[in-house]
Amino acid sequence: MSASTALIVAAEGGIIGDGRTGANLALGAGLFGLVLGRLALSRANGRIRTGSARTGGMSAIAVGMAGIVLAVLHLATSSGGPGTGNGLVGAVVAVPLGLGGVLLGRRALTRSPGAGQPIG
Repeated sequence: MSASTALIVAAEGGIIGDGRTGANLALGAGLFGLVLGRLALSRANGRIRTGSARTGGMSAIAVGMAGIVLAVLHLATSSGGPGTGNGLVGAVVAVPLGLGGVLLGRRALTRSPGAGQPIG
């Protein structure tokens, strides 16, 4: 499937859903990335002893980026403006949530013991 065909199918609601479904999916991914990033940062700071801060940080970055990509795809293919029921506002809110997950994940990676800094 070519990129132009994928965008046409997405605009018709075939890939990420129609209306608010795509925006809700992007919101969920962005929020989940934010939660993963916060947990990874807590692990890197030593407040949580279970799990790996590096794995959590990488997961937060991946899920946050997925939320951003889904939100931008929904913004690019939605028609109408805010308040029309197409999920435009939800997709706009999903972008900073995903970005927060990416930034928290990156911070956890730089603070994790495997990054060359001592635990302290």
